[in-house]
Amino acid sequence: MDKHDGIRSDVKSITVNEMFDLWCQLKRGIKDSTFKNYIYMYELFVKPTFGKKKLVQVKKSDVRRFYNQLIDDKVLKPSTVDVIHNIVHQVFQIAVDDDMIRSNPAANMLREIKMAHGSEIEKRKALTLEQEELFLGYLARTPKYQHWYPVFYIMANTGMRVGESSGLRGGTEAMENGIISVNHTLVYYNHRDEKGCYFSINTPKTKAGIREIPMTEGVKQAFLMEKEFQEECGMKSVSHIEGYSDFVFVNRNGEGQHQGTLNKALQRIMRDCNSEVLEKKGVDSDPALLPKFSCHVLRHTFATRMCESGLNVKVVQSVLGHADVTTTLDIYVTVTNDLKKREITAFETYLKTGAKQMANV
Repeated sequence: MDKHDGIRSDVKSITVNEMFDLWCQLKRGIKDSTFKNYIYMYELFVKPTFGKKKLVQVKKSDVRRFYNQLIDDKVLKPSTVDVIHNIVHQVFQIAVDDDMIRSNPAANMLREIKMAHGSEIEKRKALTLEQEELFLGYLARTPKYQHWYPVFYIMANTGMRVGESSGLRGGTEAMENGIISVNHTLVYYNHRDEKGCYFSINTPKTKAGIREIPMTEGVKQAFLMEKEFQEECGMKSVSHIEGYSDFVFVNRNGEGQHQGTLNKALQRIMRDCNSEVLEKKGVDSDPALLPKFSCHVLRHTFATRMCESGLNVKVVQSVLGHADVTTTLDIYVTVTNDLKKREITAFETYLKTGAKQMANV
């Protein structure tokens, strides 16, 4: 039957791992950092177990069982399983396209698993205005963390991705005109060579990523604060990465900042900020506290503030560098729906208050 349908009979001994090797040879059109991350994830979670299975013997139930094990035994986050599924699905699709198997056993499997576990990937939640003011206010007034204020303020008020922020350069991203030019990102990852982990420069994934962002006065002041802080500490950018140098944000050694360092700093800031609030106001007062969040949430927070202010969705898309307007609209619709609910609730309160006043007349 397989032979009659054009399904090859000479592939019975091929394993999933061998198909992955073929996928690696054929894969094109993605950043080197992304590709290396795919290889790392596959070798860590797939290769030792599921990858040893014979390609033609894998059924949907095998994929389901494997994903369940990743979630239940390995306790992986849905976003991590999503990356693994993306690789596994593509590997099997090559086999389908080459007539090695009839259908892709990983097709629609991730959605099914998420529904079964009640773990649909949650949308990143932006900081509320109150949380954002608490965060930035704490940085501004706390000597221990003041040196982090410029980079986090700029992220929260430009919407730049963390790699775009850390890749900014003092000479070329000139600020005299009040415009930030975004045309590359600074990424730190395992290159899987003799040097291991080190920085590289990536160009934006899409043309929309190359953009200019107008600076607010607050952003200008944050850049000046960073410059003054570095001059006082005798810090200077020393990194030369693939022809790029003179980076705006550097560590105490003058080397580029990367996402891991920034996110670790955020964790310490959240902890100490919340401790201060609880100490001053007490647990019983139910005070506003900072949630656990990452650098990327600051980008989402900026997008949310823009939408809340009523900016045209195309302007929001341009500033954020979204190639597809549906990505922007997803944020925009969520924000405007929340805003409408708040306004309707306020309107209802107003009507009730008015009715009481009329009754007392």
